[in-house]
Amino acid sequence: MKLTPDKDARVETSSGTTGGTIQASLGGRYATALFGLAEQQGQLTAVESSLKTLSAAIAESDDLAALVKSPLIGRDEAGRALTALVPVLGLDPLTANFLGVLAQNRRLGDLPAIIRAFRELAARSRGETNAEVVSAHPLNDSQVDALKQQLRHRVGREVAIDLKVDPTLLGGLVVKIGSQMIDSSIKTRLNTLAHAMKG
Repeated sequence: MKLTPDKDARVETSSGTTGGTIQASLGGRYATALFGLAEQQGQLTAVESSLKTLSAAIAESDDLAALVKSPLIGRDEAGRALTALVPVLGLDPLTANFLGVLAQNRRLGDLPAIIRAFRELAARSRGETNAEVVSAHPLNDSQVDALKQQLRHRVGREVAIDLKVDPTLLGGLVVKIGSQMIDSSIKTRLNTLAHAMKG
């Protein structure tokens, strides 16, 4: 089972054209390797679900975020902590093995980038575009559906949404699709107004 990234792996940019392909970052190469394995084993849905759960857990737990980000935590210690976490979060075996590889290679710090790249690859495989949406408050189902419809109309294809909450935005949304960003947050509007008043 090959879990290390292929040096020549590529991830498409949001343009979706051959000319728009870029040499993947290290996180992108790990994500591509994991995606390939998950596809071969028919585990795409399970791995995508596990990574979504893991991403939410990192956002909610300062201890888990520290485990992922801290270079001071040794390989074995990080590996043991993640092994204990797998049944608690209900992660699938392929994702569990992958986390072990990241811990041994001291690459847990790349995990957020790997998760983003994996989601992008999974969305593309379904003919979707992946959008990161940050809101000041949690969105309900009807708001998410309305947003998906607007984004689908804008980009011309189905959109998979990755939701995050950031209360500092005060209101509105920040939407990132590939390299494109749409910022309609109140915080940004207030900052823009403040700059205009100074000038």
